[in-house]
Amino acid sequence: MSRINEDEFSEECKKDHRELYGIAYTQNILSGRWKYLILWFLKFNPRRYNEIKTHLGGISQGSLTKQLRELEADGLINRKIYPEVPPRVEYSLTLKGEELIPIIDLMEHFGKKFGDKIE
Repeated sequence: MSRINEDEFSEECKKDHRELYGIAYTQNILSGRWKYLILWFLKFNPRRYNEIKTHLGGISQGSLTKQLRELEADGLINRKIYPEVPPRVEYSLTLKGEELIPIIDLMEHFGKKFGDKIE
């Protein structure tokens, strides 16, 4: 499912897939290659942009910026700008974002149990 805005998503899903709405909604807000990893990395502490970029390794600046903006727009993360020179920006989970952490932890557990072992 490609990412669509929440209003379009809600109407489309409610009409055709009432029983799958919850799963489809969650899939829509988490669509994006890096979102799960960003949320997982933010679960312990607020992080700065460069910390997130370094942790993820292969993500481009444009992709990270896009993913962070979408997570913020969906209410999963906060972006706090500190009035300093140079400005310091930190990202942290919202309460809504924290609600996803048990799901992401289960994904981690599943991957460790059934995924290929890295040696």
